Amino acid sequence: MHSNFKADFIYGTRAIIEAIESGKELDKLFIQKDAKNELTGELLKLCRELSIPVQRVPIEKLNRITRKNHQGAIAYVSAVSFASLDNLISESYQKGENPFFIILDRITDVRNFGAISRTAECAGVNGIIVPSRGSAQIGSDAMKTSAGALNYMPICRADNLKTTILSLKENGIQVVACSEKAKHTIYEMDFSVPVALLMGSEEDGISPEYLKLCDSHAKLPIQGKIESLNVSVATGIISYEVIRQRTK
Repeated sequence: MHSNFKADFIYGTRAIIEAIESGKELDKLFIQKDAKNELTGELLKLCRELSIPVQRVPIEKLNRITRKNHQGAIAYVSAVSFASLDNLISESYQKGENPFFIILDRITDVRNFGAISRTAECAGVNGIIVPSRGSAQIGSDAMKTSAGALNYMPICRADNLKTTILSLKENGIQVVACSEKAKHTIYEMDFSVPVALLMGSEEDGISPEYLKLCDSHAKLPIQGKIESLNVSVATGIISYEVIRQRTK
């Protein structure tokens, strides 16, 4: 299999199947649009069972990733092993802690994701929740940007963020949407309770369908002319407000 492994991806249908069966965590699978054979079917079945995101792409995209004989399939390897959100919530309560999670909605920039992971680890966050589709690739670049924090920070992959938000709320965790359009600032929030911060992309913000599910909305007070901060910086500021309130 080593001959079919390079950097953050594996190519070749059989090699990818072997990687999955050996326990490797995959971030996502690109498969040729018109690929239809028994081996491809076996691979897709495995991906469905393990909730590995699959994207059908034209062969040109696969050829741009590698010129090797990819057989119509390329899988990106995750730098982390994904954690169970239910287990993290249970462990936190069992330790007598107030859970603290960060949810990332459409944060696709690897550097932002890495920086957020580093801050979250330093702030004692119990876990970062990312959607299975539309999130940053968790490979060697993310690991490097996180300064190794991804070795310690649990990452949960959610097939459906709406369901995940509802599950957090059912477990007594308040979900706070961080949005510049909010009426109240983060300094008016009570973060001493179990909380999950929902952060959106800098381009599009938080999806409206998730905003309406949140228990409250909060913003950072901006004094200058620029309307918002970089999402990783904003996450850091809010995370340390959580710490301040919990340690005062």
